[in-house]
Amino acid sequence: MTRKSPGSTTNFHYAGVSETPIGNENSWPQRKPDMDTKNFPITVEGRRLLDAELKQLLSVERPSVVHAIEVARAHGDLKENAEYAAAKERQSFIEGRIQHINAVIAGAQVIDPATLNYPHVVFGATVKLTDSDSGNEVTYKIVGMDEADVSKNKISIGSPIARALIGKKKGDEVKVTTPKGSSTFEICGIEYR
Repeated sequence: MTRKSPGSTTNFHYAGVSETPIGNENSWPQRKPDMDTKNFPITVEGRRLLDAELKQLLSVERPSVVHAIEVARAHGDLKENAEYAAAKERQSFIEGRIQHINAVIAGAQVIDPATLNYPHVVFGATVKLTDSDSGNEVTYKIVGMDEADVSKNKISIGSPIARALIGKKKGDEVKVTTPKGSSTFEICGIEYR
């Protein structure tokens, strides 16, 4: 694996991180405090989304919550002021998310899947699968933990399906064990885009 300075683009595959999505505060990552945030992969698109979210938090959300705290303070007794408590809680969420995004950006290996061309599945691959039991087809893109979104068929490199796919080639059968049970898939196609 080639390592470059944080934020650089490099070509390598990576496995072993947990799944978490980008989204609203209810879907924000719940990382363990001791988790290492250095040298994990993220796509160029994932980095762009994190940069945009950080800009929104710093330029809109943070000033808005500071103003809400000032308004709530003007109402008097802070011990019985629900508006003040809610604004302080929101401020805590925002500051935590800002810290998280900064840590992710500092430790990320930014990878452009369009520059990859492997005959097997690596980080950034878009993989077309056929369920051996039902015959249903599904396509997944393997992305970083902070950009996973199952509703858009973007799965984290640390998900059971992605871990099972890494290193496999077109035509291989893959058995995936998830909390819902085991499934067998055949790899019908691998693209890097």
